[in-house]
Amino acid sequence: MRSVVVDRNDTAAVTAALGGGCDVLVDCVAYHAGHAQQLIGLGDRIGSVVAVSTVAVYADTSGRDFFGPAGSWPDLPLGITEDQPTVPPSDCNYGARKVALEQALLATDRFPVTVLRPGGLYGRHSHYPREWYFVKRALDCRPYRIIARGGRSHFHTTSARNLAELVRLAAEQPGNRVLNAGDPDPPTVREIGEIIFATLGHSAEEVLIEGDPPSRSVGDTPWSVPRSVVMDISAAERQLGWRPVERYAEAVRDAVAWMVDVSRGRDWEDVFAYFYANQGDEAFDYAAEDSWIAANRPTSSCPR
Repeated sequence: MRSVVVDRNDTAAVTAALGGGCDVLVDCVAYHAGHAQQLIGLGDRIGSVVAVSTVAVYADTSGRDFFGPAGSWPDLPLGITEDQPTVPPSDCNYGARKVALEQALLATDRFPVTVLRPGGLYGRHSHYPREWYFVKRALDCRPYRIIARGGRSHFHTTSARNLAELVRLAAEQPGNRVLNAGDPDPPTVREIGEIIFATLGHSAEEVLIEGDPPSRSVGDTPWSVPRSVVMDISAAERQLGWRPVERYAEAVRDAVAWMVDVSRGRDWEDVFAYFYANQGDEAFDYAAEDSWIAANRPTSSCPR
């Protein structure tokens, strides 16, 4: 195996890395239509493309998407299929840029294209390790696990290994298609917290808040969405014969072990910089949690 490091935006470098060509190109870092045009321009060197997109391309029937103003979260069906409407392609935001990428790739006749739409990706070396929200609390021996919206929120998880299996099958069976990519039986945010604390052997009192988080510092986890986001992943099973490699409770153990190891003795803000950029200091404002608990301890608290 040969590894070559190139700047994704440097077409000359990408061309040189491709050399005489490849049977399949798996692109995990294509983010806009310009990247699609770059690949199309190299079409004589590429047998087929597997491009990783995102669940964030979807919009509801009223046109609401993941990037609208507060209070406009989309009302998506539980079991989003690949024919659900998407946001219009543009450079406005991450989801719209991914739609522009998808449409440009799927319109070409230079090579077959499989577009994969994962949810909340997790695994070793994650760019955005959402699980750190609970991992750090367990490591800090927090006495509470506070979760808003009754802990019922779903944001469809996608194991890196489950996604990799789908990439493998798409590479072996080139074709033009769009497929959702997610874990079977994705857990609720309450279940995610339970699994991670159990993985680290930490017990805490679970405090479930009905309704929205009282602030960004209390109960607002990276999965706490106003309405659940759950994909229908059956098309991958029908079209490619995909079967899950692992389920969340199994898969997350390795991700948790990696987070514990890589953060040991280091500032977590530096180690998980993208998590910090998204969640900020509010993610671990324990003083705010303690103050809220003292003033509002719900009767629905469940001692653990």
